[in-house]
Amino acid sequence: MNALIDHTRLHRTAKYFMDNGRAATHDDAMDILRGFGASIRVGPEAATSVAHQVALLTLVNLTRRTLLGGIEVLGVPDAPLLVPLARARTLADAVLELGGTLAPSANPLWPIVQLGTAPDAGNTAWALTWQGWRGGVVPQHDARRLADDEANPLAAAMAAAAAAAELFAWHANDHPMAGRRAAGLSLWNPGTDWLPPDESEPPLSYLPSAVWLIGLGNLGQAFAWLLACLPYADRRKVELTLQDYDVVADSNDSTSLLSSLPLVGIKKTRVAAHWLEAAGFTTALEERRFGPWMLRGPHDPAVAFCGVDNAPTRADLGSAKFELVVEAGLGAGPGGFRNFSLHTFPTSRRPDQIWRREDAGSAIDVSAMPAYSALRKSGLDTCGLAQLASRTVGVPFVGLIAAALAVSELLRRLHGAEGVETASGSALNLGDIACVRIPVSPYAFGHVPVR
Repeated sequence: MNALIDHTRLHRTAKYFMDNGRAATHDDAMDILRGFGASIRVGPEAATSVAHQVALLTLVNLTRRTLLGGIEVLGVPDAPLLVPLARARTLADAVLELGGTLAPSANPLWPIVQLGTAPDAGNTAWALTWQGWRGGVVPQHDARRLADDEANPLAAAMAAAAAAAELFAWHANDHPMAGRRAAGLSLWNPGTDWLPPDESEPPLSYLPSAVWLIGLGNLGQAFAWLLACLPYADRRKVELTLQDYDVVADSNDSTSLLSSLPLVGIKKTRVAAHWLEAAGFTTALEERRFGPWMLRGPHDPAVAFCGVDNAPTRADLGSAKFELVVEAGLGAGPGGFRNFSLHTFPTSRRPDQIWRREDAGSAIDVSAMPAYSALRKSGLDTCGLAQLASRTVGVPFVGLIAAALAVSELLRRLHGAEGVETASGSALNLGDIACVRIPVSPYAFGHVPVR
């Protein structure tokens, strides 16, 4: 069975246990993930609250890709779906569509995540909480809660990502504080304490009306998911240009929020366009590689999100004549896959001063780990083994955190805040994000009002 594994079929989270030596084979790594699961208790607020539905569906979508034992959801109200994150008509059917199951009671072996005024759980539990631009998760014994309001749905999505990060760390047993601490992030003022009130947060009033998405993998699909969470009054007035040259592979199911196994072999642009158009957006497709030959036209979006994973493409971001680029990146390797970073341009340095076009990156050599030795013995050739070993560990919740910071960069600028030139942090410690802030001109790249 191991000989059938290649870089297109590899579960990118299972690779964590292959790379750190905990799993002796790929099958062992998958068995570890099949031992991970969670129960989600849902309060009655989800029947009428957009933010609660965003939190629930984001959490289900993130965790079903990494906790392969299952995601059981309890107490889902009989209510219509209020957000365009699934094609189902009801909230319960949306949970099923995104990979969760409906259960009458919690699995006693799994931790519990509580959403809204659900009854307290008896075993290890977290509560999602958010307010304004701030969202995160607190352990059951921590009495602190935010208002769980409707001010900014991205805060609810951020709370879900923080919960997914804590759930994974708790199961993987690779951080001693997982399950014993509050973890969250202020999207208005990253790097500060997210739980106290922040009087500087404005009401969410304006949203971007035109954006170019470069790369539609883990980060690019997270950008799309979060844009659909925003309270647009009329999504038909929002223009999204989608750029990628690749097709969905089996491995994308483990990291990318719009991907699933039935979509394998379809171009990522068309998968994303189908999903976004069903949500009401207007899309245009660019199915070439991004490079120095790309040039934005006068009627194309002036702002780009970039979510690619190679230095040469990033180095060329300055040549396409975008007025603003927000670039998000993810860490690599068993010790760095939870890391994320953000750059904006134009700023004090050009993209080609940060990344070199000739730099293809230097992957951490894990080929001597037991799982790769087992693959070699099973008949995988040297080329295939090198391709497998060179792929990075990937988890969807880190991509969503990075994408939330990137999308919020546009929202902050639309509401008169300073810009962020660079930011970096880790899902293991969301309270310690380093930011370099810069003054920016008023946002002049197209906006529409909120609903």
